[in-house]
Amino acid sequence: MSIQWIEQVLQLTVQMGTVYLLASLGEIYSERSGVLNLGLEGMMIMGAAMSFIFSVAYGHLSAIVMAAIIGALMGFILSILTVDMKLNQVLVGLALTLLGIGLSGFFTFPEIRKNLLLRLNPSLPENMLITQQAEKLQEVLIPLFSDIPILGKMFFSHNVFVYFSLILSVVMWFVLFKTRIGLTIRSVGENPSMADSLGVNVYMVRRVSTIISGVFASLAGAYFFIGFHPFWREGVTAGRGFIALALVILATWSPLRAILGAYLFGGVETFQYRLQLFGLGAQSPYFLAMLPYIITIITLIVISTESIKKKLGAPATLGTPYSREE
Repeated sequence: MSIQWIEQVLQLTVQMGTVYLLASLGEIYSERSGVLNLGLEGMMIMGAAMSFIFSVAYGHLSAIVMAAIIGALMGFILSILTVDMKLNQVLVGLALTLLGIGLSGFFTFPEIRKNLLLRLNPSLPENMLITQQAEKLQEVLIPLFSDIPILGKMFFSHNVFVYFSLILSVVMWFVLFKTRIGLTIRSVGENPSMADSLGVNVYMVRRVSTIISGVFASLAGAYFFIGFHPFWREGVTAGRGFIALALVILATWSPLRAILGAYLFGGVETFQYRLQLFGLGAQSPYFLAMLPYIITIITLIVISTESIKKKLGAPATLGTPYSREE
């Protein structure tokens, strides 16, 4: 086991972990306000699909912007159905996941994708119309620090998404726990009736938090495709949105603890793939295929069992619609 091998594994751990980190950051805000977003996987794969199409048509910036827009739209739909119409959050979230998976397959179907690309950019050459991959985001090396053995590869040799996610984690933690805005979000998730009596617009806080969750989930999908794995295949996100849900619980709804949890999941996944290269862990793909369903069951147990919610420090009204008492 060489130093280069260790450096590569650690670098991939951080890069893979960033997918989970981005998705979990938005979900933390959503759940802190009391809304469970089980549509993360659908939003993530739609972000990946939009980044695929728009990165080929126009480049990375448009891909990121469109991913954020589609995530905001799906988050808005979730908020209307669960916050305003008070439909079951679990069922709506799972429905959005199925919708996202279906739409991503539709838009990236070769003939449909080709027609879309021609409409978006008629000057694209033929090979770009049929390609199954996109240009990967370039790494931004931090001068001097990137040359440090092991740590340089692990922390200072990544694309902008990785650095952005770390900075954002700190900022979002500060906002959530050290500002009036964060106090408002947490109060809405813990005791919406009291927050309402103090003049807080509970519905608006939950709507905005849910939209934030959608944006971050979609950006996680965009990062996964153009920043980590720029080769399209159907179901490319492979249940990672569900794993991000488990990460939120593991991080006990804290953006800072989510960093460690994300890198833990990223490390496990990276190491699993490395073992396969050596012919080990051949059965692990079947276990990985089960993970989304196992995690969904665990999540449902957590939000439906009051004693578990209290022990983990979950928001008191997580998964419960709010109805104003007249």
